[in-house]
Amino acid sequence: MFALKRYTEDLINLLFPELCNGCGKLLYHGEKDICTKCLFDLPYTDFHLYQDNPVAKQLWGRLNVNAAMAMLYFKKATKVQNLIHGLKYDGKTEIGITLGKLLAKKVIESEFYADIDLIIPVPLHQKKMRTRGYNQSEYIAAGLAEELNISVSTKYLLRDKSTESQTKKARYTRYENMQDVFSVIKAEELAEKHILLVDDVVTTGATLEACGNILLNNGIKKLSIAAVAFAE
Repeated sequence: MFALKRYTEDLINLLFPELCNGCGKLLYHGEKDICTKCLFDLPYTDFHLYQDNPVAKQLWGRLNVNAAMAMLYFKKATKVQNLIHGLKYDGKTEIGITLGKLLAKKVIESEFYADIDLIIPVPLHQKKMRTRGYNQSEYIAAGLAEELNISVSTKYLLRDKSTESQTKKARYTRYENMQDVFSVIKAEELAEKHILLVDDVVTTGATLEACGNILLNNGIKKLSIAAVAFAE
């Protein structure tokens, strides 16, 4: 039975080969979404190990955050960009699950994330949800939740306003663009909870600042942040 299953899988892979979402090369048996070489070669940070890392420093004075980290360095024309763009724009939501599981391993290694009560992904506005069909951060959060055995919720933090893309905006313009964008409902259910806020890529931190402050203003006990990548 095992041999038949393996033969069937090999035949399917021959007819419909699965490619690594990082480098585009053929995946071997047992590999999923990202090949072993890419997993080894990805530009990992060690931000999860210390609280004064570049992501956290970016938020100092702007957001009262317990801990903030990103797993990878993001640069254009790299494997990391291929992964993020595949997840965000090409409908390859399975990449989000895989990246979330990798991110969870870093979170587990860190003493600063030991008492998380709930995972909340940065929300999209309904207009963008209809266009894209999904929120990439929810898939990252799902991968995290599976490994950490912590629940994910999308019902408390809402994005009330649709904003223009942040990609080409300057730092202060990004901050202005995110004012009064988010809201919290059923805040009493979040009281005294340590929330892990999850995003795909940290650039200026304007989105995380807006989300984090609205959560803190609505009575959560503690806020931590985890992202897949950090754009220097």
